[in-house]
Amino acid sequence: KMVPLHAACALLSLAPLLVLGVPPIWTQPEQVHLSYPGVPGSMEVTWTTFNKTESLVEYGLVGGRLFEMTSKGYSTLFVDSGHEKRHMYIHRVILTGLKPAATYLYHCGSDEGWSDVFSFTALNDSTCFSPKFALYGDLGNENPQSLARLQKETQLGMYDVILHIGDFAYDMHEDNARIGDEFMRQIQSIAAYVPYMTCPGNHEAAYNFSNYRNRFSMPGQTESLWYSWNLGSAHIISLSTEVYFYLEFGKELLFKQYEWLKKDLEEANLPENRAVRPWIITMGHRPMYCSDDDLDDCTRFDSYVRLGRNDTKPPAPGLEDLFYRYGVDLELWAHEHTYERLWPVYGDKVYNGSSEQPYVNPKAPVHIITGSAGCREKTDTFNPNPKEWSAFRSTDYGYTRMQVVNTTHLYLEQVSDDQYGKVIDSIWVVKEKHGFSAWF
Repeated sequence: KMVPLHAACALLSLAPLLVLGVPPIWTQPEQVHLSYPGVPGSMEVTWTTFNKTESLVEYGLVGGRLFEMTSKGYSTLFVDSGHEKRHMYIHRVILTGLKPAATYLYHCGSDEGWSDVFSFTALNDSTCFSPKFALYGDLGNENPQSLARLQKETQLGMYDVILHIGDFAYDMHEDNARIGDEFMRQIQSIAAYVPYMTCPGNHEAAYNFSNYRNRFSMPGQTESLWYSWNLGSAHIISLSTEVYFYLEFGKELLFKQYEWLKKDLEEANLPENRAVRPWIITMGHRPMYCSDDDLDDCTRFDSYVRLGRNDTKPPAPGLEDLFYRYGVDLELWAHEHTYERLWPVYGDKVYNGSSEQPYVNPKAPVHIITGSAGCREKTDTFNPNPKEWSAFRSTDYGYTRMQVVNTTHLYLEQVSDDQYGKVIDSIWVVKEKHGFSAWF
């Protein structure tokens, strides 16, 4: 029997719907990553689903009964600000009462879907612990040059913690935050095994850093913008250099962070605290100094991060004097897509411990810039005539390793991915004395 023409047309107009069907159900956990909440014996697990589900982590000690413990958390709806207004649920569960240095197996999700099984080693809370770190900034979804090496080394157990010093994915908000999703899937094979500790960079700025603030779970109550935590004999401070540049998101953030830093440094310098955790290490995205051949803040003598801003009311204080005054030992930066090690420097002048042993009892903080992990913007070039504070430079793709060995010795080395993992630079920072008085 013939179908009337108008009915046939009506059916044809429905054809795309019949073919497309309904969208998939997204209850499967993905983008699993760990962070350290700053409380001994704890670990935070964060992941994403695209439909609402419960937030559970089942875990147990290696060699014990699998998944014998369960912790329940919560999820937050994150609506990306791109034109599709994509919805995702970010799940967070904090595990507590973990045995220091014990290894656990875990998976996360709900009865609507579980992740793969991952493992982590609970951080050793002893001040005698000598933690090993990998650190870098500026790692992207496209051209993530160092990623495979970092994935393998993490899975070999070479690191206790990763420090990602700003600039993720290039950029997390792009393609309605799908680039952020894909980047978080890429780092899962690192971040699901060791705490992945972060700070914001300029590439996170879209929609007032919303992808960064929603996707990561750092200690403190600042949406991961600034915080501090302790590990081994180190007190580690993560900060936002971006408060000096994006005044449109709130000038008060700049002053709020500065006051918090001052208070945190004061507390870290109480004699009873500095005695057990003498190393104070900062990480922030944009450096105070660099010798790259561009017009970035760190190439200017009056860098905002270093000296502050006079064009705000009141004038905004920079960080160099504050860090010097409280005896910060080591300052880690990224942003420049290169590696640069500086001599101990303060006020644009070199303050080496001695000419033979510049890093033995240095008379000013030591700066390391490590932003060459790999991204679509490739590596940067150097100014052919650096100032005298520049000690070593490389444009190879790569990342830095650090070990806080004990209260007097800290080791740093730079890995070149271009040279198949070769260590191209290394130093020992040795300090018999820490704090402001160590400078004299």
